Amino acid sequence: MIDIRLVRSDPDSVRAALQRRGPGVGAVVDELVELDALARRLSAERDTARADIKKLSQEVGAARKEGDAKAAEELAVQSRVLGDEVKRLEGAPDGLGGADNQVVRVEGFDPSAYGPHQRVPHWETGAELGILDLERGARMSGSMFVMLRRGGATLARALCQLALDRNADAFEEIRPPTLVRTATMVSTGHLPKFEDEAYHVERDDLWLIPTAEVPLTSLAAGELLDPAELPKRLMACTPCFRREAGAAGRDTRGLLRVHEFDKVEILAYATAEQAAAMHAELLARAEATLAALGLAYRVVDLCTGDLGSSSARTFDLEVYAPGCGLWLEASSVSWFSDYQARRAGIRYRAEGGNAVAHTLNGSALAVPRVWAALVETYRTPDGGVAVPDVLRPYFRGADRVA
Repeated sequence: MIDIRLVRSDPDSVRAALQRRGPGVGAVVDELVELDALARRLSAERDTARADIKKLSQEVGAARKEGDAKAAEELAVQSRVLGDEVKRLEGAPDGLGGADNQVVRVEGFDPSAYGPHQRVPHWETGAELGILDLERGARMSGSMFVMLRRGGATLARALCQLALDRNADAFEEIRPPTLVRTATMVSTGHLPKFEDEAYHVERDDLWLIPTAEVPLTSLAAGELLDPAELPKRLMACTPCFRREAGAAGRDTRGLLRVHEFDKVEILAYATAEQAAAMHAELLARAEATLAALGLAYRVVDLCTGDLGSSSARTFDLEVYAPGCGLWLEASSVSWFSDYQARRAGIRYRAEGGNAVAHTLNGSALAVPRVWAALVETYRTPDGGVAVPDVLRPYFRGADRVA
């Protein structure tokens, strides 16, 4: 048995000795070095996450002692998310595809609590109330383009403003360009893999962004960051455009799958040591907004076979829509390790030389499916739709969407 300490300190000698036993034998040393480095990094991240959980537990106790119930609940959610992260670092789920994803937990869901008036799909309610105009949207732009009207449009705007306001305590608000260059799309991994699902303005060689993740990631492209500024938190509310080229035969009714929608994105640059806690924070913030809206949701841990090509770790948040009878993906919160930052040239000063940053992002709130779940959940027996308490400040005093 070879002492791992010798492999770490003098891999060249170990490789040369093994090579004498046959051609190619020494190559295993390179793989061993990489796996050892990965194991040590994951162990360090696990220990950091455990320490953060302990600190958060103390902060939860202090907040409750001071009578700050809101802060205590937000910290408790973040602690639970970090607990999930520790489990992930101790053993990530393997799998080949979506069927192997794991439901981590379900919040606020009681299937027996929904009445008949809530089991009406949002596209029927929207048409009856005149807040969702699918016919005119398609007439103007084609199928899978929708138009929101009156209270429906107000609801979409209110959802975005709520998400911005809930994250304004720590995230810098950005309004990036909606059209970006090819290099910007390549940096995040959206090109060339998702070229068929993106809208390209060929005359100018510009791309309509599929998510604000794309321009926010490139905000620091080619820059050397001050470690004192990390983690650096950004947020943006933008329209998003997706061809959904592979959507043929899938359910595209109502707002379930659309080509254009509004979304608030939260994103962070971090060091490798900060990444696990930052991932937990982004997920906790997205969860807390769904909880504040009074929607049932679940947290799904994506298996290795269902992860995006650029993602090292992803949790999906799915809201329950009682009218559709479906769990709808409303947010993906991902940790990209140094994949995107390496492509974009985002580094920070570190001991022993400059290091590549880690990037993380998530949907603080994507309008279409949250809108759909809300209209179905808050449908009243008389056929109207009530406004959740947390959204009333954005509804000009009204307590009903329509």
